[in-house]
Amino acid sequence: MNEHNMLKTGAVKTEDVTSDILSLRTAIVNVQMVGSPSGGDWVLVDTGLGMFADSIVKTAHDRFGRPPKCIVLTHGHFDHVGNAKELMERWNVPIYAHSLELPYLNGKADYPVGDPSVGGGLMARVAPMYPHKGIDLGDRIHVLPEDGTIPGLPEWRWIPTPGHSPGHVSLYRKQDGVLIAGDAIITVKQESALAVIAQEKELHGPPAYFTPDWDAARESVRRLATLRPRIAITGHGVSMSGDELSDSLQRLARDFDRLAIPDQGRYVEKERDH
Repeated sequence: MNEHNMLKTGAVKTEDVTSDILSLRTAIVNVQMVGSPSGGDWVLVDTGLGMFADSIVKTAHDRFGRPPKCIVLTHGHFDHVGNAKELMERWNVPIYAHSLELPYLNGKADYPVGDPSVGGGLMARVAPMYPHKGIDLGDRIHVLPEDGTIPGLPEWRWIPTPGHSPGHVSLYRKQDGVLIAGDAIITVKQESALAVIAQEKELHGPPAYFTPDWDAARESVRRLATLRPRIAITGHGVSMSGDELSDSLQRLARDFDRLAIPDQGRYVEKERDH
């Protein structure tokens, strides 16, 4: 992996993770541009917080000079779909997500309200203020192929990693062990505003205030750990690689209940009651 190359591009920060993966941070959440700048298809993974469409389009134009084959969503939370409508219209491209995520992307369902009782800091305390309503992407939203393939990315496969949301997926390229994890794992303590501002790198489970199914989240982390990825690009935080990633991910999978599940919270108590 290249040395972290963090620079400002308009209103976003970018990180060249590999020669064909550029990660952009839109305030507190990352999107990824996957594909060779020199030619062929490329794909946008997630669309970040709203109001960043111009920055994403400019970065894409400077890097590729052409629109993506499609947009793939790891899930439909507000900070991952904030520019979905505008980008799909400007680029005239389809959007793909897991079938279990579609109700939140076609206007038929809303996510649970953020849970402030999980503790951990300011980001968690203000969680009820975060948007949780579903959006309607109309006929542009499509179900990811059942065989695990990803349109425009023949070397990649999508992996179901539910828990943070019912249809959450991660993307994996076996040949070099690159994992795009979405929010199944993240590399910053997202509940803490101070940690988010400083981008302190440390592997964590999914953001606790928006995770309603901890049993599924635990199994998803264990599934990712069995892949033994060499590079992980996450929805929040900077990328992680090598022994730091391997050791941290194995520890998180082994001690998930202690390291990831909060001591309290409405969804924690709900699962304990069962």
